[in-house]
Amino acid sequence: MATGPGGEARPELPSLREENDLTRAGKSAPIGERMVLAGRVTDEAGRPVRAALVELWQANAAGRYRHPGDTHDAPLDPNFTGSGRTLTGEDGSYRFTTIVPGAYPWRNHSHAWRPRHIHLSLLGNALAQRLVTQMYFPGDPLLALDPIFGSVPDGARPRLVAELDLELGTEGVALGYRFDLVVGGARATPLERA
Repeated sequence: MATGPGGEARPELPSLREENDLTRAGKSAPIGERMVLAGRVTDEAGRPVRAALVELWQANAAGRYRHPGDTHDAPLDPNFTGSGRTLTGEDGSYRFTTIVPGAYPWRNHSHAWRPRHIHLSLLGNALAQRLVTQMYFPGDPLLALDPIFGSVPDGARPRLVAELDLELGTEGVALGYRFDLVVGGARATPLERA
């Protein structure tokens, strides 16, 4: 039995390590460029948010989701599910190994394409604490054309773009990207509105 911040007993949480590597979900390696996505989840004062469930879902390298509603004619990758989850550590850290998602067309306006992005959901330590956001890649030319990214106030948009961090990656295998999530306050990560 572990103890909470006030010394109260709390059950040990199950390990989810096996669900944070999306490159091992199939019988062989998925198609696409491997990447590591890592960061910390903190509150507005910089304190770590411990034992929070971080869920990730994304399109495959061809820009297609493994979902019946996705009718894009790009191929499905039988070795890539596009979803994973992990718990934050004592320091609020999380880490995923995945592939870089592809851009994909959507029909909300002429010649519309969504930039490469990864969806993240953060489930807190109490009921009804679910936050959802999207992480984008630095330098993506489609960002300037994307109505979803464009709906975020100018000053907050940089908080949705991951930072290339080679030290987080695996040398010769995967690039690393840092994406910290801040819950609450003036520097909070922008969230999707329900």
